[in-house]
Amino acid sequence: MSEFRTKTYAAVPVHDAFPGVVRRTLASGERLTLVEIRIAPGSNVPEHTHPHEQAGHVAAGQVRFRIGSDEFELEAGDSYLIPSGLPHYVEAVDAAVLIEVFSPVREDFVDDAP
Repeated sequence: MSEFRTKTYAAVPVHDAFPGVVRRTLASGERLTLVEIRIAPGSNVPEHTHPHEQAGHVAAGQVRFRIGSDEFELEAGDSYLIPSGLPHYVEAVDAAVLIEVFSPVREDFVDDAP
């Protein structure tokens, strides 16, 4: 069973994920990982796939997604769900902040999680 933990935002390490893309692992437990992704205008997260189900919320800005063969734009307030194993890509139209949850845990992201 996970124990209760907290961490201030200022204490969360920032990781350069790709040029113009930074990641903060906000929290991680036994079954999920919560992440903030900040993307500079015109920067992107290259197409990739992983075994995790991924749900996200556009907290700020506007992004262009390609999930599988579908392409669409999302703006602040919109949300998305990416099934496990489905190729996806995201590019920032404007500076964007994404809040994402992964399940199961993203072991590659938990080294700095509270």
